[in-house]
Amino acid sequence: MNELVLAWQQDVLLFIKEWNSNVIFITLASFVAWIVWRLVYGRLEVLVEKTHFHWDDLVLSALKTPVSTLIWCWPATISLGFVLQEQTDSNLNWLSTLKHFLVVGIFIWIVMRLISNVEEYILKQKKRDETTVQAIAKVTRLFFVVIGALTVVQTFGLSLSGLLTFGGVGGLVVGFAAKDLLSNFFGGMMIYFDRPFKVGDWVRSPDREIEGTVERIGWRMTIIRTFDKRPLYVPNSVFSSIVVENPSRMLNRRIHENIGIRYDDSTKLEPIANDIKSMLQNHPDIDAKQTLIVNFNGFAPSSLTIMVYTFTKTVNWIRFHKVKQDVLLQILDIVHRHGADIAFPTQTLKIDANQTPLIGPDE
Repeated sequence: MNELVLAWQQDVLLFIKEWNSNVIFITLASFVAWIVWRLVYGRLEVLVEKTHFHWDDLVLSALKTPVSTLIWCWPATISLGFVLQEQTDSNLNWLSTLKHFLVVGIFIWIVMRLISNVEEYILKQKKRDETTVQAIAKVTRLFFVVIGALTVVQTFGLSLSGLLTFGGVGGLVVGFAAKDLLSNFFGGMMIYFDRPFKVGDWVRSPDREIEGTVERIGWRMTIIRTFDKRPLYVPNSVFSSIVVENPSRMLNRRIHENIGIRYDDSTKLEPIANDIKSMLQNHPDIDAKQTLIVNFNGFAPSSLTIMVYTFTKTVNWIRFHKVKQDVLLQILDIVHRHGADIAFPTQTLKIDANQTPLIGPDE
């Protein structure tokens, strides 16, 4: 019995002595580390929910999956090295490179998740311009991807100076081959920086048959939903060569109408115009601070024209037409109150009774 206990103790001591080469022990250690991380994460999650500062929630959420992946993958590379070393009896220097690649990849993953979380959080607040937030997020992602790619290249032993030199020469070739792609890319950057429109704006171009609501501004193209609900895909380079109108940024909408009054009601023109102007000045949906004109404007073939020129407070298309309808109905009521009426096309034929009818030579 004592011999069995002694043998068992020797096996345990040998196992502990060679724990770093034992794959099973490393796997169990990874499992324990993962359990500890889950417990720590759960505790931190409870703590950050009690704070009014939301950025700690975003950071913790970004760390969750990448850290778990690192806990499993890092020991896995060590175990893989032990197994291959025992089988091949060779020096596995590439495993250290793999570890560096793993660390860089996990770091970039965490940063990407954090950027996405911050972007989503800011957009939910609706306090910032959506297009600007998306642009900053895209540029930040691109920056960290480039940094990560350069770090990986350097980890593999490639010279960055030589790579940059090659890139300078090769960039010219790629630039000529992909000039349309690059022009669309820089066109998208100009949209982000100049901000002629943003997602949700109504835009149209008098130069092209482009009109609708902006749905998405991408690196290569912008998606516009037309008013008949068709998607319109416009390359970003197009916007650098056309005029773009953004009606969504109007401060007011204009009402410009010519009201025709009968010639028989010429004596009532001035009081009608005065009452229309007074009505517009006191209308709750008319911006009286803007240009407001109500005047007799000319002699039309069948009517005396009163020009009505004013601006509504609303810029909403549907609300504007409701206000315009109300204004026109009140104008019609004012005209009728003065005993006048709206003119309609008429034609007067005058016959001279004293004119001798023409008689042909045979009669």
